[in-house]
Amino acid sequence: MATRTPPETAADRPPGTAAGRAGRPAGPVRPRRGRKTATAGTGRMAALLVSPTLLVLTIVVLYPTIMALRESLYGTKGLDPKTGFISDSEPFVGLQNYTDIFGEAGDRFWNAFWNTTFFTITTVGLETVIGVAMALIMHKAFSGRALIRASILIPWAVPTAISGLLWRWIFNSDGVANALIGHQILWTTEGFHAKVAVIIAEVWKTAPFIGLLVLAGLQVIPKEVYEAARMDGASPLRQFWHITLPLVKPALLVAVLFRCLDALRMFDLPYLLVGAQKTSVETLSMLAQNEASNVRFGPAAAYAVVLFVYVLLIALGFVRLLGADVVGDAGGPGRKKRRRASLRSRVEVPA
Repeated sequence: MATRTPPETAADRPPGTAAGRAGRPAGPVRPRRGRKTATAGTGRMAALLVSPTLLVLTIVVLYPTIMALRESLYGTKGLDPKTGFISDSEPFVGLQNYTDIFGEAGDRFWNAFWNTTFFTITTVGLETVIGVAMALIMHKAFSGRALIRASILIPWAVPTAISGLLWRWIFNSDGVANALIGHQILWTTEGFHAKVAVIIAEVWKTAPFIGLLVLAGLQVIPKEVYEAARMDGASPLRQFWHITLPLVKPALLVAVLFRCLDALRMFDLPYLLVGAQKTSVETLSMLAQNEASNVRFGPAAAYAVVLFVYVLLIALGFVRLLGADVVGDAGGPGRKKRRRASLRSRVEVPA
């Protein structure tokens, strides 16, 4: 009578062996060197392709930033108290320019800081609402849609200098704005009305930018989603709130990020529309330019560095928000663990 050999179990196999295929004897496990070589080659190729961009960023961004930091540590040329002569070089003052910003020049700095923040929040908020409305209009299929799209995008194509001069003529004492409202308002003088003039001009010019990016997000939404929602009896408002807005959220956040960074550096529009050294509309960029025009390069560089840090913090906050939303990790580590546990529970373990 023939005896049958029991099947070999995993515990009986010697170390360094693996189960073969279709009853074949298992051989030793050999490391795959080809994959490591391919990965290293791909990394070198990626570094080679990215190096021109990094070089341009180093020249355009990193070097001016380092020079601004260095310049902010020096004062202005003037009478040297030690020698009694006029100094030909800028004296090293350390962090005095920064302490003066929050000390002697604190009133002007905080006024420019709050003006910059107010303009950013107000203009970006209005531009987001109007831009989304523009995108919804441009996305609809109707006769003359190409003409409507072109007319909406024209303000974004107009240079800021021309836009500032155009709105300066509109807000003139005998301009179109006063003729429409029937009151005589000096829009380009000190006061809250100067802020309103800057906000109107800025929103008119840059709202189409947000509308253009949101329109790109709307065009990738499948029509079947809206058809299914209409079959379920969803109203247009519910479709917008539960379908359109969540699906265009990544594109909308990118548009808002770009606009926030641009608004924080606002300079040319209020400078041309209202004028320089106007307390009502002076921003941090205008303040730095005014210091530099008066040959006070150290304080001007200090203002520029403070503005750079402010913009950097806003950008980092948005990048973290965008990264969490786009990748889908908004739930945090707890959500990841629950997802992995759910996947493991679906795997059937043989007895």
